[in-house]
Amino acid sequence: MLLAALFLLTAEPRAQAAAPGTRAITVTGHAWAPFISPMGEPYRAHSATDDTLSDWFAKADSNHDALLTPGELEADADRFFSILDTNGDGQIDPDELANYEWQVAPEIQAMARTRRAPGRPAATERHQERPGDPSAGKDASTASSLGLDGALQGAARYGLLNIPEPVASADANFDRAISRDEFRQAALYRFSLLDAKRAGKLSLTALQTLRSALLAAGPRKRDGEIIDNRIANPLPPGR
Repeated sequence: MLLAALFLLTAEPRAQAAAPGTRAITVTGHAWAPFISPMGEPYRAHSATDDTLSDWFAKADSNHDALLTPGELEADADRFFSILDTNGDGQIDPDELANYEWQVAPEIQAMARTRRAPGRPAATERHQERPGDPSAGKDASTASSLGLDGALQGAARYGLLNIPEPVASADANFDRAISRDEFRQAALYRFSLLDAKRAGKLSLTALQTLRSALLAAGPRKRDGEIIDNRIANPLPPGR
């Protein structure tokens, strides 16, 4: 009986360790290209087949009618604003903006390398060096990812609009703080940019086409006549 008791005492921990629900959980992260929503929220893939643009659209389309309206984009902006406004004072202050740029969506930083989706090849061509050219000596992939060749920069590399910093650019009065109303107004303005046909609604197919066109546009010409065609918020009246 003593031997049997000893056997049970030594065997019990092993049985518990093998019991369902007590095994260690392994979490795998993937540094793949995210989708950055029009208001700056990152959506990251968990597998090579995840469609992050569709994930955002399904979340923003609150009535699930497969169409996105200005009101729904405004509501999506309002939800994300509440996430960024960590102290709940009704504005995104410089510290909260820094938290967004460094913790929430670090991919948008100016010197962050472009993250490619699985299977997307990197360019290997080298730039023709010019005197004073900041991209001299860098291959095409590096120069493009850092925005040194006039290519899309910041969040524009992962989104639907050519807006490098979608949260900071909502600061319409330039007081270094973004109010909830400013964020809502930015959402409505950005909807108008996406809704080129002025239909008052956007389908997922239309947004996918727009995304493909933005990526296919490529870098602007690198010469002395460059026109800065980046899109952000208009200046306030009188500016």
